Amino acid sequence: MPLGSLDRSPPPFFKQGPSPLSKLIFFSALALFLMVADVRLHLTPPLRAVIATGLYPVQWLALWPGRVVGQGADHFESLDAARASEAAARKKLALQSQRAGQVEQLSLENNRLRELLGLRGQLKTEAIAAEVLYDAPDPYTRKVVIDKGMTHSVVLGAPVTDELGVLGQVTRVLPLVSEVTLITDREQAIPVLNTRTGARSVAFGDPTTRGGVLELRFMAGNADVQVDDLLTTSGIDGVYPPGLPVARVDRVERRADSAFAKIYCVPKALVAGPRHVLVLTPVGDQIPPRPLPEPTLVVKKGRALP
Repeated sequence: MPLGSLDRSPPPFFKQGPSPLSKLIFFSALALFLMVADVRLHLTPPLRAVIATGLYPVQWLALWPGRVVGQGADHFESLDAARASEAAARKKLALQSQRAGQVEQLSLENNRLRELLGLRGQLKTEAIAAEVLYDAPDPYTRKVVIDKGMTHSVVLGAPVTDELGVLGQVTRVLPLVSEVTLITDREQAIPVLNTRTGARSVAFGDPTTRGGVLELRFMAGNADVQVDDLLTTSGIDGVYPPGLPVARVDRVERRADSAFAKIYCVPKALVAGPRHVLVLTPVGDQIPPRPLPEPTLVVKKGRALP
């Protein structure tokens, strides 16, 4: 049989159906139809939900060994962390108990000394709870607005604190709201006392350095100031009650070419995002007024004139 007369078509067993071009056109048209139907009729979300629901048990079984191993490791880690936390809590509790006993003894001795010397006790400060509404719109200052004003007995210059320490001072009072200038503002200054040495100084706001800290200025280069020293209000300014936490010394720079040291402190209060605060009564409003001078007698020509 001549070769040209052979049938070149594949036998029925190897026939593959339509041509590749026909398949391309059909599936392209089907894909386009499905996309249009999905946009118009939203067909795929239910289908995806059904498929995800059917595959969830398979996914859960596939992830189960890893979860078991992870939970076991977390259990042992949490157990060790709990033991360490318990030991630290017991140590801290013992230290606080010791300090509480010392504070009680010192308070008793202080009261006895005040009674012996006839000194007046510490002033009782009244407080008004307030909530911070928003930050002041001025980007060059550090101020917040609280929801208490003149109608709530807030006065100008009142100190403001949170649960950690001194936050700032009321610098503007309106009928329903007040504006509080934070201690990190460049225009704010607060007299402080180093609880370790008893030295007094003044802390100034320095918001441009390290994102808002305090700076002890005009301190001698050989001043006894160490890192982690606690600074509290000294109470000599007539505004802040004494003993309120203000900041903790974070860095001390002593330079040979300068007579003063650069001392940076981190505020104790949450100046970055305060939420609830206390507005205190200024100390100056609780101090009794100065007595009037006694009238003097003037002797003139043998007569005493008042």
